[in-house]
Amino acid sequence: MTSPSSTPLATPAPVLRQPAAGRDRAMLTMGLCAVTGIGFGVLTNLLQGWLPWPWSQLANSGGVWSVLAFATGAFLAPRVGDVRRIAVAGALAEIGLVVGYYGYAELGRGGMGSLVFPLVWLVMACVSGPLFGTAGAWARRSPLLWRRVGSLGAVGGLFGSEGLHSWLILGYADQAGACAVAACALPLALARTWRERGLGLAVMVVASPVAYAAVYGVLDRISG
Repeated sequence: MTSPSSTPLATPAPVLRQPAAGRDRAMLTMGLCAVTGIGFGVLTNLLQGWLPWPWSQLANSGGVWSVLAFATGAFLAPRVGDVRRIAVAGALAEIGLVVGYYGYAELGRGGMGSLVFPLVWLVMACVSGPLFGTAGAWARRSPLLWRRVGSLGAVGGLFGSEGLHSWLILGYADQAGACAVAACALPLALARTWRERGLGLAVMVVASPVAYAAVYGVLDRISG
């Protein structure tokens, strides 16, 4: 019979810590996402003057801005296993984009005007960045069909919503047509199979009016 003093104590589980090199790589990745976003924001500002009509208006587009988060997620998906980190990277890319766009407007174009819309787009970046960063990762790597199809349809639906706005509210048929081309092209170009392409287009058709009601409903309330 063993005495209480001789009973072996349970060995505590080791605390797992991320190696310093891993933390450094993660911080570098996040920094690069933010810097890329800043550069993309400056570029979209410049493209409004460089591209011919109606493509120039796509540069001034929430859909194009969200594509950056989508591309960030798709790029990081094979390299970063943690979807939460991909969501943060998408947010940083979008926040950097807003900062770059309005920073260049302030410093290179004589002023960005009121701070209301930069702040609104920053808030939207914190929502759309994680959403479309995750969507990009799902479209690239998810084994689940509904995630891949939903992601492709959602990003196409952003351009569909802008096409609806250009057609119904602004009366710009050319710009609406350019948005419609982009809305259809994304699911067709990025899907893996014809089945995914067809389903992605179907999701895009449904997502377009939903995104239109959500995004432009918010913007109309703010501007009104």
